[in-house]
Amino acid sequence: MIQLARPAALLTDMDGTLVDTERAWLDVVGRLLEDPADPADPAGLDAFAGLTIQDAARRLVAEGRTTWSYDDTAAWLDREFAAAVAAGVRVQPGALRLLDAARALGVPVALVTASERHVAELVLKSLGADRFDASVTNGETQHGKPHPDPYLRAAQLLGAAPEDCLAVEDTPTGAAAALAAGCALLAVPSVPGIAPGPRTTIVASLDEVTLTANAKAAPGVPDAALDA
Repeated sequence: MIQLARPAALLTDMDGTLVDTERAWLDVVGRLLEDPADPADPAGLDAFAGLTIQDAARRLVAEGRTTWSYDDTAAWLDREFAAAVAAGVRVQPGALRLLDAARALGVPVALVTASERHVAELVLKSLGADRFDASVTNGETQHGKPHPDPYLRAAQLLGAAPEDCLAVEDTPTGAAAALAAGCALLAVPSVPGIAPGPRTTIVASLDEVTLTANAKAAPGVPDAALDA
């Protein structure tokens, strides 16, 4: 078990990180691209992991991968993904334990997601909205991920300095946003592309980590004495 030093705040992504919805999102994108003569490449869909609906729609239209307009593409993606989430989500292993460990240590928690507010509210009900002190969803900051704005806003809402916060992410897009904001990063990749680094801890599952009250190490950095 890797024990991470207590951060000032825990800022966590949603899709693919806390709930198993990243693949549902990629499946929605893949269904839009379905064509018997030109089937979607599953690996190629990874490029859409962590993107907002708007960024995904712009990319699909710009690359000529849909004949629909931007507005129609975005509306379809929003409707189909919301329906997939409403049908039920599976909580990722270790997610609730990590959230509850933060609460036990008095660490405030914010949800920081590229999903729309109405989708986030569905997931918050599944996870327990009382586990979160704040949430930032798509469109609530000037720029979305991979820009740092969502993480900077979440830290501000919790009254914490970004460099004292631990962000939890599963995609390169989200990881880039968290690191650009100055946060330490706990990465549990759902797609390839997150690089190791001095502020990054990479694990296969949230079951592998917990938080400790030890304050000697930098926030989110494993303490060698506690790593067992």
